[in-house]
Amino acid sequence: MKKMTNPAMLLFLLTSGLCANAQTTKHLSIEEAISLGIQNSNSLKIDQAKIEQATAGYIEAKNRQLPELKLTGMAAALTNAKVDMKMAQQGSDPSSFPIPHSAYLGSANLSYPVYTGGKISYGIQSATYLQQAAKLQLENNKSAVSYNISQAYNNLYKASQAIKLLEENLKAAQERDKQFLRLESNGIIPKNDRLKASLQTSELELQLLDAKNNYKIASINMDLLIGLPDSTQLEVDDAYVKDNNTLNSLGYYLDNAKTLRKDLEALSLKRKAAEMGTKSAKAEHLPTVALTGGYIAADLPKVISMYNVANIGVGINYNLDNLWKKNSALTKAKANEMELEATNDMLNDQITLEVNRDYQNVVLANNRIEVLERAVEQANENYRITKNKFNNGLATMTELLDADAIQIATNINVTNAKADAALANKKLKQTAGLL
Repeated sequence: MKKMTNPAMLLFLLTSGLCANAQTTKHLSIEEAISLGIQNSNSLKIDQAKIEQATAGYIEAKNRQLPELKLTGMAAALTNAKVDMKMAQQGSDPSSFPIPHSAYLGSANLSYPVYTGGKISYGIQSATYLQQAAKLQLENNKSAVSYNISQAYNNLYKASQAIKLLEENLKAAQERDKQFLRLESNGIIPKNDRLKASLQTSELELQLLDAKNNYKIASINMDLLIGLPDSTQLEVDDAYVKDNNTLNSLGYYLDNAKTLRKDLEALSLKRKAAEMGTKSAKAEHLPTVALTGGYIAADLPKVISMYNVANIGVGINYNLDNLWKKNSALTKAKANEMELEATNDMLNDQITLEVNRDYQNVVLANNRIEVLERAVEQANENYRITKNKFNNGLATMTELLDADAIQIATNINVTNAKADAALANKKLKQTAGLL
């Protein structure tokens, strides 16, 4: 028996499939891309977790300056307990004393630190510096994420512009092929020349296919970076390369890097935390003093009961083994300080190198634009002259097609150069702490 399918159901399934495969188109500016990227960055979520860990360390350090209160309770069964009442009357028969079979004890002990050699205050200061350093590291990584998003956006922009230029030139080439076909039919140009033009048109079609493929890959990469569904079709902002790319002096960027780089500031705070660690390690040789108080209640049934036994006093703790044991904690703390000092010097050298390198890259990128813009003017003029010569029979088809290919290549090159200059400018700003 054949199963009949409802035509309306077929139409519904077909429509559902088309809707499922439909892509959402979104216009995206570089600023919006960076904002979404920062919101959805997994690496920044890890940095946020590190801030929470540092905050927990700060709370733990603060708790050490608060009093400690401990409650203890015990109930025990006794076996063959021997009771010797020292205060019993002389001549009393010990065998007449009751034998306890259980014991109950409860106590409360309070301790408040008065003097710890500064270890508590040093710990709080160190935890504060580390908490602030974790927050600064998050800000520094935001700058890195912003630049990574800019790189992806730059690739997307170049791919989209290549598609526009190639589509325009392909349309012109297809119109030219129609014209050459008519000229061949009228016997004005040979078939070989017409085929040369068609071959170049096919080459443009292949370049356009590659450009569209690059755009799809760049679009998916951007979707994943900023937390959008990977099926979202993105449209870039044409004003991306028109941003203000004014270049200041090299000293301007070096000065800003020394004062605005968050990683350098975070390292400075880590060094301060290490100094507190060294002071705390030195305090290990000092005694600690605390106010103490307590309450005890005990009951041995049929033998003795004690209640309201309270005490208050001062407790002093000093480890005598500090007199002959080497302070390994102090050695580790000093080594940590030395390591951070060397890291600081390395980072300063690295920043100087990075700023100089990125500054020169911006200068180079701007110079390349000037050279390529002149090349575009020359290529356009060369094509115009060659086309006039061809129309007058003074140039070959090969010369015309070569002039056209050069014109297309120079236009793509200058577009890419402008995009790369905008990206180089953002890299310089990141290095200088301005992004």
